[in-house]
Amino acid sequence: MSPPTAIDRTEFRSVTGELIAVPDPQRLVHLQFRRFAGCPICNLHLQSFVSRHDEIDNASIREVVFFHSPADELAEHTAGLPFAAVADPDKVVYRRFGVEAGARALLDPRSWRAIVRGIALTSAGRFRAPSLRQPGGRLGLPADFLIAPDGTVLAAKYGRHADDQWSVDEVLALASAS
Repeated sequence: MSPPTAIDRTEFRSVTGELIAVPDPQRLVHLQFRRFAGCPICNLHLQSFVSRHDEIDNASIREVVFFHSPADELAEHTAGLPFAAVADPDKVVYRRFGVEAGARALLDPRSWRAIVRGIALTSAGRFRAPSLRQPGGRLGLPADFLIAPDGTVLAAKYGRHADDQWSVDEVLALASAS
Protein backbone atom coordinates (compact mmCIF):
# COMPACT_ATOMS: atom_id res chain seq x y z
CA MET A 1 0.00 0.00 0.00
CA SER A 2 1.26 3.48 -0.71
CA PRO A 3 1.25 5.93 2.18
CA PRO A 4 -1.34 8.67 2.38
CA THR A 5 -0.16 11.94 0.85
CA ALA A 6 -2.02 14.16 3.31
CA ILE A 7 -3.83 13.84 6.62
CA ASP A 8 -7.07 15.62 7.46
CA ARG A 9 -7.09 17.10 10.95
CA THR A 10 -7.93 14.41 13.47
CA GLU A 11 -7.82 14.31 17.24
CA PHE A 12 -6.61 11.25 19.09
CA ARG A 13 -6.89 10.67 22.82
CA SER A 14 -3.67 9.59 24.50
CA VAL A 15 -3.69 7.07 27.33
CA THR A 16 -3.26 10.00 29.75
CA GLY A 17 -6.45 11.63 28.40
CA GLU A 18 -4.72 14.36 26.41
CA LEU A 19 -6.24 15.25 23.03
CA ILE A 20 -3.59 15.08 20.32
CA ALA A 21 -4.26 17.03 17.12
CA VAL A 22 -2.72 15.58 13.96
CA PRO A 23 -1.50 17.48 12.12
CA ASP A 24 -0.18 19.90 14.71
CA PRO A 25 -0.44 23.47 13.35
CA GLN A 26 2.80 24.49 15.12
CA ARG A 27 5.10 21.48 14.67
CA LEU A 28 5.96 18.49 12.59
CA VAL A 29 4.42 15.25 13.86
CA HIS A 30 6.27 11.96 13.84
CA LEU A 31 3.66 9.22 14.02
CA GLN A 32 5.12 5.91 15.12
CA PHE A 33 3.14 2.71 14.79
CA ARG A 34 4.57 0.15 17.18
CA ARG A 35 3.44 -3.33 18.00
CA PHE A 36 1.87 -4.13 21.39
CA ALA A 37 2.29 -2.77 24.91
CA GLY A 38 5.44 -4.23 26.41
CA CYS A 39 6.88 -5.36 23.08
CA PRO A 40 10.60 -5.85 23.86
CA ILE A 41 11.69 -4.45 20.48
CA CYS A 42 9.39 -1.44 20.84
CA ASN A 43 10.71 -0.76 24.35
CA LEU A 44 14.29 -0.64 23.05
CA HIS A 45 13.34 1.61 20.16
CA LEU A 46 11.32 4.04 22.26
CA GLN A 47 14.12 4.39 24.81
CA SER A 48 16.30 5.83 22.05
CA PHE A 49 13.61 8.50 21.51
CA VAL A 50 13.26 9.10 25.25
CA SER A 51 17.01 9.64 25.67
CA ARG A 52 17.05 12.19 22.85
CA HIS A 53 13.68 13.80 23.50
CA ASP A 54 15.16 17.27 24.02
CA GLU A 55 16.79 17.18 20.55
CA ILE A 56 13.53 16.03 19.00
CA ASP A 57 11.56 18.71 20.83
CA ASN A 58 14.09 21.42 19.87
CA ALA A 59 13.65 20.40 16.22
CA SER A 60 9.90 21.18 16.57
CA ILE A 61 8.85 17.56 16.23
CA ARG A 62 6.00 16.10 18.22
CA GLU A 63 6.19 12.36 18.84
CA VAL A 64 2.95 10.38 18.83
CA VAL A 65 3.17 6.61 19.29
CA PHE A 66 0.38 4.16 18.47
CA PHE A 67 0.09 0.64 19.88
CA HIS A 68 -2.53 -1.97 19.08
CA SER A 69 -3.21 -2.62 22.76
CA PRO A 70 -6.05 -1.57 25.06
CA ALA A 71 -5.58 1.81 26.76
CA ASP A 72 -5.48 0.47 30.34
CA GLU A 73 -2.73 -2.00 29.49
CA LEU A 74 -0.83 0.52 27.39
CA ALA A 75 -0.91 3.14 30.16
CA GLU A 76 1.01 0.76 32.45
CA HIS A 77 3.80 0.38 29.89
CA THR A 78 4.11 3.98 28.70
CA ALA A 79 3.74 5.98 31.93
CA GLY A 80 7.33 7.25 31.75
CA LEU A 81 7.32 8.37 28.13
CA PRO A 82 7.73 12.13 27.53
CA PHE A 83 5.42 11.93 24.50
CA ALA A 84 1.91 10.79 23.71
CA ALA A 85 0.96 7.12 23.48
CA VAL A 86 -2.34 6.24 21.79
CA ALA A 87 -4.17 2.94 22.09
CA ASP A 88 -5.70 1.51 18.92
CA PRO A 89 -6.69 -2.04 19.94
CA ASP A 90 -9.02 -2.47 16.97
CA LYS A 91 -6.30 -1.22 14.58
CA VAL A 92 -8.61 1.41 13.05
CA VAL A 93 -5.80 3.95 12.63
CA TYR A 94 -3.36 1.22 11.60
CA ARG A 95 -5.67 0.32 8.68
CA ARG A 96 -6.15 3.99 7.81
CA PHE A 97 -2.37 4.34 7.41
CA GLY A 98 -1.90 0.94 5.77
CA VAL A 99 0.18 -0.51 8.60
CA GLU A 100 0.34 -4.29 8.31
CA ALA A 101 1.17 -7.41 10.29
CA GLY A 102 2.73 -10.66 9.23
CA ALA A 103 4.99 -13.54 10.22
CA ARG A 104 7.94 -11.74 8.62
CA ALA A 105 7.82 -9.37 11.60
CA LEU A 106 9.62 -11.94 13.73
CA LEU A 107 10.98 -14.41 11.19
CA ASP A 108 13.34 -11.98 9.50
CA PRO A 109 16.84 -12.53 10.94
CA ARG A 110 17.42 -8.74 10.98
CA SER A 111 15.00 -8.48 13.91
CA TRP A 112 16.52 -11.28 16.02
CA ARG A 113 19.24 -9.22 17.70
CA ALA A 114 16.68 -6.69 18.96
CA ILE A 115 14.33 -9.49 20.04
CA VAL A 116 17.07 -11.16 22.12
CA ARG A 117 18.29 -7.86 23.61
CA GLY A 118 14.76 -6.66 24.39
CA ILE A 119 13.78 -9.96 26.02
CA ALA A 120 17.00 -9.95 28.08
CA LEU A 121 16.33 -6.42 29.35
CA THR A 122 12.71 -7.29 30.09
CA SER A 123 13.82 -10.42 32.00
CA ALA A 124 16.31 -8.28 33.95
CA GLY A 125 13.47 -5.98 35.02
CA ARG A 126 14.36 -2.94 32.94
CA PHE A 127 11.05 -3.11 31.07
CA ARG A 128 7.66 -4.32 32.19
CA ALA A 129 6.82 -7.70 30.64
CA PRO A 130 3.99 -7.78 28.10
CA SER A 131 0.73 -9.55 28.74
CA LEU A 132 0.72 -13.16 27.56
CA ARG A 133 -2.48 -12.46 25.63
CA GLN A 134 -2.24 -9.88 22.86
CA PRO A 135 -5.68 -9.26 21.30
CA GLY A 136 -4.07 -7.38 18.38
CA GLY A 137 -1.53 -10.15 17.87
CA ARG A 138 2.27 -10.21 18.12
CA LEU A 139 3.07 -10.01 14.43
CA GLY A 140 2.67 -6.29 13.83
CA LEU A 141 5.09 -4.41 11.62
CA PRO A 142 6.28 -0.92 12.54
CA ALA A 143 5.64 2.18 10.47
CA ASP A 144 6.69 5.83 10.66
CA PHE A 145 5.19 8.99 9.16
CA LEU A 146 6.44 12.57 9.27
CA ILE A 147 3.56 15.01 8.91
CA ALA A 148 3.82 18.74 8.21
CA PRO A 149 1.65 21.32 9.98
CA ASP A 150 -0.57 21.54 6.86
CA GLY A 151 -1.19 17.77 6.92
CA THR A 152 1.20 16.85 4.09
CA VAL A 153 2.92 13.51 4.65
CA LEU A 154 6.55 14.50 4.13
CA ALA A 155 7.97 10.98 4.49
CA ALA A 156 6.81 7.48 5.34
CA LYS A 157 8.39 4.16 6.14
CA TYR A 158 6.68 0.78 6.34
CA GLY A 159 8.84 -1.69 8.27
CA ARG A 160 9.72 -4.97 6.61
CA HIS A 161 10.38 -6.68 9.97
CA ALA A 162 9.81 -5.95 13.66
CA ASP A 163 13.00 -3.88 14.08
CA ASP A 164 12.73 -1.87 10.86
CA GLN A 165 11.87 1.71 11.81
CA TRP A 166 13.38 5.18 11.68
CA SER A 167 16.12 6.02 14.14
CA VAL A 168 16.19 9.37 15.93
CA ASP A 169 18.91 10.51 13.51
CA GLU A 170 16.72 9.65 10.51
CA VAL A 171 13.75 11.55 11.96
CA LEU A 172 15.92 14.60 12.67
CA ALA A 173 17.43 14.48 9.16
CA LEU A 174 14.00 14.21 7.52
CA ALA A 175 12.72 17.12 9.62
CA SER A 176 15.76 19.21 8.75
CA ALA A 177 15.31 18.49 5.04
CA SER A 178 11.71 19.62 5.15
